[in-house]
Amino acid sequence: MSPVTLLPFIVLIGAMFLMTRSAKKKQQQAAKMRNEMQPGSGVRTIGGMYATVKEVHDDAVLLDAGPGVHLMFAKNAIGAVLTDDEYNRIVHGEEVVDDDELTNDAVVPDDASSLTETDETAAADDSRIDLGKKDEPAEDAEADKADDVKAEKAGDAEVKKTDGESDAK
Repeated sequence: MSPVTLLPFIVLIGAMFLMTRSAKKKQQQAAKMRNEMQPGSGVRTIGGMYATVKEVHDDAVLLDAGPGVHLMFAKNAIGAVLTDDEYNRIVHGEEVVDDDELTNDAVVPDDASSLTETDETAAADDSRIDLGKKDEPAEDAEADKADDVKAEKAGDAEVKKTDGESDAK
């Protein structure tokens, strides 16, 4: 066999190797994250439930989902270990305020009333935009009349309809 015929097989084997390698890395990172869980940290399960870790065992985790609600989950069922700020923001709705946000003096209006014109500003602005049809030059008007005459001759058999009329009987 020539090297040209072996090239597609080599590329395919290389791609498979790279894909399995990246999948293995993701699995190792997830296992490391699950093994580093500590009691008191916030987690999200693969089902989307948010809870606090109460106890960590070899293959299982005891979660506190609320007052008096304790749930036993397999470690593999933990989708993400959250930081304290992220957990409080999601579960309790507490926003973390940075110092930069406190010093920002930008004023944002509550409603859109400041974005619209008031009667005083509209009265002061006398320049109105005319959206009406402008007068046609005489040459264009003559060309339109010639087109209308041609259309009438071509459509003698057809009856011209005005607005609101239809072919339905």
